[in-house]
Amino acid sequence: MTERNRLTPFSRRRFLATSAMGALATGLVGLPRAARADGPLRVAGIYTVPVEQQWVSRIHVAALAAQERGDITYTYSENTSNTDYSRVMREYAEGGYDLIIGEIFGVEAEAREVAAEYPDTALLMGSSFKEDPALPNLAVFDNYIQDAAYLSGIIAGAMTKTGNIGMVGGFPIPEVNRLKHAFMAGAREMNPDIRFQVSFIGSWFDPPKAKETAYAMIENGADILYAERFGVSDAAKEKGLLAIGNVIDTQSDYPDTVVASAIWHFEPTLDKAIAEVKAGTFTAADYGVYSFMKEGGCSLAPLGTFEGKVPQAALDLVAARTAAIMDGSYVVEINDEEPKSS
Repeated sequence: MTERNRLTPFSRRRFLATSAMGALATGLVGLPRAARADGPLRVAGIYTVPVEQQWVSRIHVAALAAQERGDITYTYSENTSNTDYSRVMREYAEGGYDLIIGEIFGVEAEAREVAAEYPDTALLMGSSFKEDPALPNLAVFDNYIQDAAYLSGIIAGAMTKTGNIGMVGGFPIPEVNRLKHAFMAGAREMNPDIRFQVSFIGSWFDPPKAKETAYAMIENGADILYAERFGVSDAAKEKGLLAIGNVIDTQSDYPDTVVASAIWHFEPTLDKAIAEVKAGTFTAADYGVYSFMKEGGCSLAPLGTFEGKVPQAALDLVAARTAAIMDGSYVVEINDEEPKSS
């Protein structure tokens, strides 16, 4: 993902108010949308990074699965720059696509202007902001996989010998911060005295920089690394230490290194949008809930090569917490504040 433009609370309120007034002025609020005819929906994806990138890859995989089922036909544009994003959105809207998916973190204002211009085109976009009722055709989502991150933290807390865990992230934004906090909470379930080294590299894709940051943490005593970015697991592998993965399962690439991973499943999010578009009921909504574990939106990856190597106490707690998360009796805290070393 590219770096995301952030708006202050005041500028965000002004932006949303302006977009709402613009939509009212053009008569675009609340327009009914007819149910789509039988047959696959035409879906387009717009991504600012390659589809191999871990976050976007989960969206891409879900879209391919829906296409394989016959629910949609799917095309996509990758490596789309922020300056080109609006143009690509307009081209797909003009092309008659039923649903456009993507991530507008760096182009919030521009993307919402396009949404107002094409009220009959449904848009499901990754965003740090919430839905805007004045734009009923724009729904938002994010990867709320704090449940799985918490469970992976329990395993990390049981596996560390030094009680010192290094955490390397991209940017201190809400969708990263909440995962780190959930991971830390899980680790403290096993050892409340664990120390955390927290650092952000200022990039969504810079494996060498992530690797060097991880090396520094290892020098400072960390024996397990939280690999929110690519490059961290490489450092752990070279030093013979363990790592915890994020969003995708990379254990096959690091069979002796990656002990657990919090996996994001985009399928529930996309499938909900497809159903709503087909029914003619798609509207502005926050689809973030469909990333929760109880909705099937995230999971803890199988232990695989680490079967039999994780302490039973941790496995028992993971099982108990998983059951409680699924039935709603335990809720993992969502904390979007920037985490600090402690």
